[in-house]
Formats: sequence, C-alpha cells, structure tokens
Amino acid sequence: MANGLIVAAPASGTGKTTVTLGLLVALRERGVRVGALKAGPDYIDPAFHQAATGRPSVNLDNWAMGPDLLDGLAARAAEGADLLVCEALMGLFDGVAGVGATGTGSTAEIAARTGWPVLLVVNAKGQSQSAAALVKGFASYRDDVRIGGVILNNVGSPRHTALAGGAIEALGIPVLGSLPRSPDVALPERHLGLVQAGETAGLAERLAGLGRFVAAHVDVDRVAALATPSRAGLGSAAPAMPPLGQRVAIARDAAFTFAYPHLLDGWRASGAELSFFSPLADEPPPADCDAVYLPGGYPELHAGRLSAAARFRAGLVAAARGKPVYGECGGYMAMGETLEDAEGTIHPMAGLLGVRTSFAKRKLHLGYRRATLLADGPLGAAGTVLMGHEFHYASTLSRGDDAPLVTARAADGGDLGALGGRRGHALGSFFHLIARFNPPGGGN
Repeated sequence: MANGLIVAAPASGTGKTTVTLGLLVALRERGVRVGALKAGPDYIDPAFHQAATGRPSVNLDNWAMGPDLLDGLAARAAEGADLLVCEALMGLFDGVAGVGATGTGSTAEIAARTGWPVLLVVNAKGQSQSAAALVKGFASYRDDVRIGGVILNNVGSPRHTALAGGAIEALGIPVLGSLPRSPDVALPERHLGLVQAGETAGLAERLAGLGRFVAAHVDVDRVAALATPSRAGLGSAAPAMPPLGQRVAIARDAAFTFAYPHLLDGWRASGAELSFFSPLADEPPPADCDAVYLPGGYPELHAGRLSAAARFRAGLVAAARGKPVYGECGGYMAMGETLEDAEGTIHPMAGLLGVRTSFAKRKLHLGYRRATLLADGPLGAAGTVLMGHEFHYASTLSRGDDAPLVTARAADGGDLGALGGRRGHALGSFFHLIARFNPPGGGN
C-alpha cells in the first residue's frame, strides 16, 4: 500500500493548497506516482489535485463517513500510487461540536486513524522564534498525531528563516522548506472559494509554476521520506449511497460541477450506467435514462442561459413525469420556480419545485447536516438518515407548497426543521449528500 502524509496548518488561509499543489506537481516531475486526498467536504480542491496528479482525488470525511467507507476510500486511492498526499481542511484540530459517523470532522482524527505524519505549514509573517511555540503546542496537543516536519510560509529573508527555523528545529522537528512571500503564485478566488479548476485560465502553466516554486524552496525528497503506510483497515467496497437508478443522467458543465467522485464511483461499482449532459449547452437528459441528478455548482452565475435553455427545461420536465429527478443546492435552485441573480434580475427556472431563490439577498449557510427522509423515494425509505453538508450564499424567498424532503439537524444537534421539497418524482434541497448513515456495526 502507498505511503501517505498530511499537509495541514494551524488555520485556514495559511498556504496549505499552495504547498499541496506544488508538492504534487514536484513529486510527479520526479516520476513519483502520487495520489491526492482532501479532508472534509470540498468539491473545488480535489479538482485541482486531479489536474496536478492526473489521478482522481478523493474526499475523506470522518463526520459524514462511517469507518468502513472512510478506510475503503483511502485504500482504493492508494492503488497504483507510490505516495498519497492528503490536504487538510481549516486548522489541523478544527472540527465540529458533535460526533458524526466516525468523528468530529477534524483532520487530526484522520491523522490519528491512519498514522500518517503531518507536514505543518506555518505562516511566519510577523513572527520569528514565536513560531516555535506554536509548533510545540501543535506537536504536543494530541499524543496520537505526529508533526513530522514544518514548512515556513511568508518568510521575509534568510535571517527570518534562520530565526524561526532554528527555534523549531531545536524542538527536534525538522524544517523542510521556507517559502518567500510571493503573491504571484496565488490562484484566483470567488464566493465559494477558488475558481474551479476547469475555469482557471492557464491552469497547466499555473500548476507548473507552483511546482517550480515549491521545488526551489522545499526539500521535496525529505518530505516524501516522511510518509508512512496507513495503519487503518482496508474498509469496504460498498457504495456510500445506492444509485438513483440503473441509468443515471447527470448534469455536468460550468453550472453543475459539485458531484462527489466517491458517490459516482460507488454507483458505477454497483452496476449503474452514468451519462452526462450539459444544461448550459441546452441539452436535455438522455431519453433512455431512468433517473436524473442535478448536482450543485454555480447556476447563479449562469441563470440567464439556464432560463433560455428551452430544450433542457422541457426535457427535465418530461423526465420528471415518470422518473426521479434529484437536485442538490444549485441543482435544487435550477429545479425551482425562479432564481434571482446578483443584479436582482429574476429568471424563470424549470418549475419542477415551488422554491424561489435569490443570490441578490446573500446569506451564508454553512455546516454539516444530518438529514432524515420524510417519505420513501430514490434516496431511501422514510426514516433513512443521510449525512452531508450545506455551503451556499443563496437565500430562499419561498418554498412554495411542496412537501418537505427531510428534517435536519446541525452537527451540534440543533434542530433545523424541514428542508427541501418534493413534488411527484421531483425532489431536492440545499443539502449536499456525502453518505447514508449506518450505525456502528452496520457497514458504510
């Protein structure tokens, strides 16, 4: 099995993604068959990982995923790889208040479960020897999490590196790199994070530049030598969620990109046939499908084109007369009555559900969700518990008179009430599905 390591940091915005992508490119340039993983719920970073490695990247989410699924995904990611690099989320120890399917969602729990060492990226701007105090705290916070090395970021000079790095190495923790301040290596961003990999201009050149930047300032060979085999089990090959049907049509273009690879791979492994269509190209779902999936994405940036896509809208309405049509977040918005864009223009949508949404009236909705189905349907029987998350800025102006799809609780147990809607064969919500919940001993 491939060795692995985790790139983490004390906080968000410290340089994890820069270091991860640069390492992936630099390792690949050395002939290493490197694979990537992303801790937690994230659609955007894994697409950059795949562009850097040439291999699909997989999410590991210990709040939403049961132990078997978590271990199984890590084991499958290691197949055909020499080395796995897992990019953390937020700060290393940051999670949520409530325990989910396996843990609280922190990257530290993945480090403890796998035994993979942590490469800690420390923002040294505005400090020197004090950085060692921070590293010492992280190294001693949990006995089952090992800080294998440190990379200093935002270093101003060789003297700065010597002061901060010398104090850290006095702790017995190696400093394996020192990145100078370089705003030129930043990737473009927008309201949900980085601009998606497929829309980033000159992505190959940007990634190559990141690889050269990291290779010039990091001892890549010593970083690779940190990696160790996972001590977790091999897990199960069972899918995170049964497929919606035997032949599933999936919307895929710049407006609909947020489909978790582990879900789709699990559907394929279960024997389902997946086909893709582009609503922005005014393509309807294939006529021979028996289920339609509209994943999340950025419909608010393309509302005018979606509203004008007459063949797509008519095909979606026709499909919903006899087949399940399921939408998540952006897909749910596209299934509704109207979508108000950032400029306040109201665009008619497919009208399969009564929801009316607005991107002009922004409000952040963010967090894990434990959702319970209220009726039998393609996602499971009534009472089935689904694990996932919300992350959007859109507001719901009206849910219409549709029956709700689920009742939901936040990670801390807070009651969020009824969410989403269902009408005939159409169903959707702002909830992004990660896995079906199984109690301990029940699989997943």
